[in-house]
Amino acid sequence: MTRLRALCTAVALVCASGQVLADTASHNASAEKFLMMAHADKLGTPVYMQVQQMFAQRFEQTKAPASKKSVLDSYQAKANAALDQAIGWNKLKPDMVKLYTSTFTESELKDLVAFYQSPLGKKVLEKMPQVTQQSAQLTQQKLESAVPVVNKLLADMTNELDPNAGKAAPAKK
Repeated sequence: MTRLRALCTAVALVCASGQVLADTASHNASAEKFLMMAHADKLGTPVYMQVQQMFAQRFEQTKAPASKKSVLDSYQAKANAALDQAIGWNKLKPDMVKLYTSTFTESELKDLVAFYQSPLGKKVLEKMPQVTQQSAQLTQQKLESAVPVVNKLLADMTNELDPNAGKAAPAKK
């Protein structure tokens, strides 16, 4: 009887673990679908562009002749390969899936997919990068007026804490 009970328990555990694996696979698939819709595979694109621009600027700074453009192209390709090894989608995807599956339930991910498939969701995907950039610019512009005030407050606090901090050290004789 004990063997039968142990066998039944083992079978139940195998069945349950199969369900957990199926649930995990389904949850991961929902995360992957959302990440593809959100163009997460393109997250590194600005970094690639910035690095390419750095190489192009350095090429110009060295005043290299146009005949040396193949050297620039070669180094840009090498830089892309290095970036692929660090932040290529195949490197980021497993961690991104894990991040999204630990943050959102499978049901929530399916709801996000449904939203981003709607006309409004498609518009959000299309417009959000521009809105985010413009929001950052607006914040930066507004912040500029606070910088002198914050710097003065910092200087005032420093003087209050250490009145000698803003004064030149006395000359030694």
